[in-house]
Amino acid sequence: MSVSAGSMARRVVVTGLGAITPLGVGVEKSWQALCQGKSGIDTITRFDASRFKTRIAGEVRGFDPLDFMDRKLVRRNDRFIHFALAASRMAAEDAGHIVNSSSGERTGVSLGTTLGGIGSVEKNHQLLLSGAADRISPFFVPGFLANMASGQIAIQFGARGPNKCSSTACASGAHAIGDAFRLIQWGDADVMIAGGTETGISPIMFAGLDAERVMSTRNDAPQKASRPFEKDRDGFVTSEGSGIIILEELEFALRRGAEIYAEIIGYGASCDAHHITAPEPDGAGAANCMRRALDDAGISPDTIDYINAHGTATQLNDLAETRAIKSVFQEHASKLVVSANKSMLGHLWGAAGAVEAIFCIMTINQGIIPPTINYDTADPECDLDYVPNEARKAEIDTVLSNSFGFGGTNGTLIFRRFVS
Repeated sequence: MSVSAGSMARRVVVTGLGAITPLGVGVEKSWQALCQGKSGIDTITRFDASRFKTRIAGEVRGFDPLDFMDRKLVRRNDRFIHFALAASRMAAEDAGHIVNSSSGERTGVSLGTTLGGIGSVEKNHQLLLSGAADRISPFFVPGFLANMASGQIAIQFGARGPNKCSSTACASGAHAIGDAFRLIQWGDADVMIAGGTETGISPIMFAGLDAERVMSTRNDAPQKASRPFEKDRDGFVTSEGSGIIILEELEFALRRGAEIYAEIIGYGASCDAHHITAPEPDGAGAANCMRRALDDAGISPDTIDYINAHGTATQLNDLAETRAIKSVFQEHASKLVVSANKSMLGHLWGAAGAVEAIFCIMTINQGIIPPTINYDTADPECDLDYVPNEARKAEIDTVLSNSFGFGGTNGTLIFRRFVS
């Protein structure tokens, strides 16, 4: 039954985590590397990038899709679907919850991706141009569609509830989790498999981003390239991966004896309505988004202990986000701890908000705040506590995570230590 208007929204908790990142396959491996300040950025091996201004990326290495699915499924689907299925399997196993005939109709999927199967599009377009159209697979179209990752997850797990695909640029993963949160709150599902997936390391993407001049060109020092909030930052670094979390209605989770990582208590979404790629200089759109999330959670700004920043390492984004944080948190901003996972992960596009949400949850559980690495010279206009270069131990109860995307789209999630 859906929750009627005006009734109390249901509580939603996190019970499972799965991740594939440039730092490793699996949450634990990625988390350990993140806390050690290791970078997953390196020279591109996927294709010959010598013709491009930027020749570095955060590639996922050591991932074998056959460890998670059969050969037929691998052959018929794009790499972004491989990532999503693998991360979902890890998250479901972590949660100890396998969908069955009685729970399938109350289990849904909400997944975000920016680019879908762009690699498959590029590969098959080359076949077309070379006169080999007859070699294009009948599985090409269903294998690259953006919503096919959420569709394949539903098929593999028997999740017959709501099935959604968010494609809101770099906020896709955050919006997918926020939408899943709402569906459980409102009573449309008891369990949601939610997150994001992306594999945008391809020649056509690099050609376009080169033309846009938004990526770092520190090709001779890949691990030093992503420098959020640092004075000499020169752009973001594209990367790939997937992050999936299992969300459950609290009573449903308690009845089955699930381990609970954290509670999700707030979600905000907004749009700058300003520019196709640049944020509002004063960060007004991002500030609006954070305020919406705080209002949704019913908490005051001084309740937040830590902000996992969008922190792309572009001049405009980092300054706008800093200004937005100051606008929302006022005096509390100087006491806040802020850090940027993208300094080590690079930018996972549609998977970024989901992977960063996982690391927010790990921060609450482990009492460790991952650093912002490559922070050598402070930018006088970005003057918050960005946890420079070394992880910090701290008791963290409430975390806010930001994701902002092209088109001015914004998403903010708030997680809290679970208290029954």
